[in-house]
Amino acid sequence: MRADAARNRASLLAAAEAEFAEHGPDASVADIARRAGIGKGTVFRHFPTKEDLLAAVVLDRVTTLTALALHLAGRPDAGPALEEFLGEAAGKQQQLDLSFLRGATTVNDRLAEARRSLFDAITALVRRAQDAGAVRDDVTGMDVILMMCAPHYVTTYVPEAAPDLWRRYLGIILDGLRPEGARPLSSSR
Repeated sequence: MRADAARNRASLLAAAEAEFAEHGPDASVADIARRAGIGKGTVFRHFPTKEDLLAAVVLDRVTTLTALALHLAGRPDAGPALEEFLGEAAGKQQQLDLSFLRGATTVNDRLAEARRSLFDAITALVRRAQDAGAVRDDVTGMDVILMMCAPHYVTTYVPEAAPDLWRRYLGIILDGLRPEGARPLSSSR
């Protein structure tokens, strides 16, 4: 990809992420193009449909989180590495609420593969933290995957919530992951 095309694509994805964060799936392609400083035609040269653009935003988010998880997996202290990952993931969720994608049928093979890679990387972080005694043994990677979005969703129900209220609920989640004082979890997964 040419340098100017790569810049346009990066600018377009950043603009799309911001527009989708503000307007959800109703974000206008014209507004995205305007925010990116490019023409609407350039948007459609990169992404034939708005759904393709949305999938690319999600793919970029998933790829970024996977890279973070893999980077943190190399840290010597596995417990704080997992905590840092959850903090970063929850913060990114706060910036871009993708809950409107739950029923999306436009997820492509690349996105499905990227999600599998993210799940594998998170599961590895959890196992390392468990091996270090920092996370209770009955927590699974899937538990942590679901918890990384919870702080944001919890605070969406609070009218006029402080912007950093999600951090309080992240702290509760982190305490629940620790083995000290843990009670057995139900077996339904």
